[in-house]
Amino acid sequence: MGPSFRPETDNPSGGVAISDEKKEDRKVTSWFFLLLAGFFEIVWAVELKLSQGFTRPVPTIATIAAISLSMGCMALALKTIPMGTAYAVWTGIGAVGTVVVGMTLFGEPREALRLVCIGLIVIGIAGLKLTS
Repeated sequence: MGPSFRPETDNPSGGVAISDEKKEDRKVTSWFFLLLAGFFEIVWAVELKLSQGFTRPVPTIATIAAISLSMGCMALALKTIPMGTAYAVWTGIGAVGTVVVGMTLFGEPREALRLVCIGLIVIGIAGLKLTS
């Protein structure tokens, strides 16, 4: 008989060996959850504004739900994405998204320098994705 594989001793991470294909699938899934977490980050910020200081029940409940969903998706993303990268991307998506929503729905200023700064955040997010 040939040598048998014993995950508890043969795998340096101490767990069951995972194929490269499964690792890639998990990474893609984690990035999906990170993008979803960023989306819910935008939703809760918008709903927070609409809640008018938690005085309107429906937007208040929507804010709490979106925060919970954002955190839940972020927790799933952190299974394979480095914490610093995930947090930077998550907050970047939230920042860019809320600025865009603010400009389009709430009439916030569209100054050139503001748009350039948002563009820099987008470039930073793309760079973090490419390097992780």
